[in-house]
Order: sequence, then structure tokens, then C-alpha cells
Amino acid sequence: MESLQPISGPWALIAMSLKVTIIFGVLVLVVAYSTLAERRVSAWIQDRRGPNRVGPFGLLQPVADGIKNLLKEETLPATASKAFFVLAPIFVLVPSLMTFAVIPIAAPLPTPAGIVDMIIADVPIGILYVLAFSSLAVYGVVLGGWASNNKYAFLGGLRASAQMVSYEVALGLSLITVLMMSGNVTLTEVVWQQQQLGMWFAFPLSLAFILFVISAFAETNRLPFDMPEAESELVTGYHTEYSAMKFSAFMISEFGHMVTASALMATLFLGGWDLPGTWDDAFWHEGQLIRGFTQDGVIVLANPAWWKTVLTFGGFAIKTSFFMLLYIWIRWTLPRFRYDQVMALGWKVMLPTALAYAMLIGGTILVLDEVGIRWGFSYGLALTAVSGVATVGFIFFLDRGRTIIGAAGQSRQKISITGISQPATAGD
Repeated sequence: MESLQPISGPWALIAMSLKVTIIFGVLVLVVAYSTLAERRVSAWIQDRRGPNRVGPFGLLQPVADGIKNLLKEETLPATASKAFFVLAPIFVLVPSLMTFAVIPIAAPLPTPAGIVDMIIADVPIGILYVLAFSSLAVYGVVLGGWASNNKYAFLGGLRASAQMVSYEVALGLSLITVLMMSGNVTLTEVVWQQQQLGMWFAFPLSLAFILFVISAFAETNRLPFDMPEAESELVTGYHTEYSAMKFSAFMISEFGHMVTASALMATLFLGGWDLPGTWDDAFWHEGQLIRGFTQDGVIVLANPAWWKTVLTFGGFAIKTSFFMLLYIWIRWTLPRFRYDQVMALGWKVMLPTALAYAMLIGGTILVLDEVGIRWGFSYGLALTAVSGVATVGFIFFLDRGRTIIGAAGQSRQKISITGISQPATAGD
């Protein structure tokens, strides 16, 4: 007989130990095989085969890479600051893995000893915890660049710090609208509010979704924002002097940040583990696991089941995998930005847009509350309409006639009334 009370006593300690072991074990495995996914997807995009020799379909390639890095010779520059040179990869790697601890991955699991929440630490500062730890990784990047005593590595570290400051502001401001909607910084509460709204936040907060995705690309130093490791300018950037497992730690942390950012985007804007419909709704309210309230405010108890936990975990994995694929696809599709373009986008476009959008959503929420529209699907539709207009305006403003109109449209605009095509200027 399964208990519907929260798990407690020694069973809670056992459950926590199992969750930490399994979730972090799976996370490390996913990070390792993300490297294989990137190589196979990039090969498909470039019409080549990719790694397919080690194991069936190349599935043992990450294992071979790990063994290779373990056996390679460790190098240490003679003029490097040895202690900080060794510590830098650790400072980068640890935050990338710890951030995942506050992300819910599935519906609560019923057991004979009680209900087990599918999250390592359901702390009341969930989003703030993510922002704090994700920002710490840049210290390892800067430290690695400085400790190497290499000018190119040092420039890469400085670029990383400048880029983090620029896009952390826009990322935080894009989250303000999510906090307005959820009324809480706990990620489990964010999932619950999306369930009660009847739609995922990607629709009523579409522009915040776009701003967050762009900022997440910059925060993880992925193309087109890989300024700290621009090969054509800085050799390999902040990890130029690193080799073997120290170099591998930087790469693992990059993919770890990608997995965590993808899971966070899925949680904040695509409902997390929530799947369409109300069959999987489950949330703790005053010590009871409930699925919602009736029109009269009466509590409706949830009906947890192990198969719901499995299905919702599958949905969460699919959403996270979608963003991982987006990361990889963008890297092998778009060229790298110039450094001045990265800074201009962060401060001149992202920051003012995020501020204006927060004011727009705040005003819209105030109006909806004043006219008496209750939290639910109609509430979400009204916000979706407002956000849709803002999103279309932002896209056309940012595009500046380069993609949506296209080169053919621009060339037609250059034709004079005499029918002679005018040469394009350098600014075009």
C-alpha cells in the first residue's frame, strides 16, 4: 500500500542518497554522450559520417575519449601560477553540475514509505540559486586565463567576464516576468503555476522566452557567443595552456552548463515535467499532494502513480533534448559574432528590451487583475496576445530587413527609378 504522505525519517535519508547518486550519475552520463551527439549532428549537417568506429554506431567514443584524456601527459607552463592553474578547472566544473540540484525532473513518485519528490533540493530560492551558481563558473574561466600567464588565454578570460556581466543582466531581467507570473522563485512552484494556467509560459511570455534563450547561449559561451575561446583570434582562448583531464574538465563543464541551461529553459517556459492535460498535475499544499482547486476553492487531491513519474520524466527529457539539439544546431549553422557586436547586442538591445517588456507585462497583469479576469486559460490568452505583438515587433526591429526580407528584397530596394541597380554601400 502506497502512502500519500511526504517521506520522512530514515527513509527520507535513503531516498535523498539514492536521488543524489542516480541524478548526478545520469547527468554525468548525459554530459559525456552530449559530446558524441554534437559530433554526430555536426557530421550530419556537414554531410560526413562522424565518429562511428569505437563500439556499435560509435557509442563507445566518449569512453575512449575519457581514457585518452586520463592517459595523456599533463603539462604545466613554467611561468604559470601553479595552484590557481590547477584550481581553475575545478571552479568551472563544480557549479555546472551543482546547479542541476534544484530542477524538478518528474512528477512525485509514490512509494510504500511515502511520496518522494523528483528533485534533489526543493529550496525556496530555486531560481536565485541557479543564477548564483551559474555566475560562479566565470571565476574559474578568468582564473584559468590569468594563471596560465599567456596573453591569449588572459584575453579569453577577460572576454568571458565582460560577456557574463553583459548577458547576466538581460537574463535576470527576462526572468522577472516569470516571477511575476508564478509569484515565487521556487522552480516547483513555476511548474505548478503553468499547470494551473493551462498553458506553458513560452506562450504568454514569448519575448521573455526568446531573450532568455539568447542570454543562455551567451552565458554558456556557445556559438555565436564563444568570444572567450575564439580560435581565429585567441588560439583556443582561456584554456590554451591546458591539456589532458584539466582541458577535459573545461569541456565537461561547458556541456554541463548546456544540459543545465536546457533543463532550466524547459522548466521555466515549457512546463518542466508537465505534459499536456491535467492527469499529471501534482503539488504540495499544506502537507497534502493536490492537483488543484474547484471553482469553489475546494482542494482536489492528486493521484500519483509510478507510471506518471516515468512518463513525466520522459517528457522532461524530450524538452531538455530539444534545447540541447538547438544548442548544437546553432553552433554549426551561424558564424561567430564580432566582439563589438556581442557587447552592442547585450547592452543596446537585450537590456532595454528586457526592461520595457517587464514593464509591459507588469502593466498587463495589473489591468487583467483590475478587470477581474481570473488566473486560467483566458488569462494566459490575453497575455499571449500582448506578448505576441511585442515579440513580432522585436523580431522585425532586430532583423533590420536582413533575414525576413532577404537579399532579393534588399536588391530590389536598391534599384532606382531609372531601372539601374545602385551599388551597395559598406554599411549594407
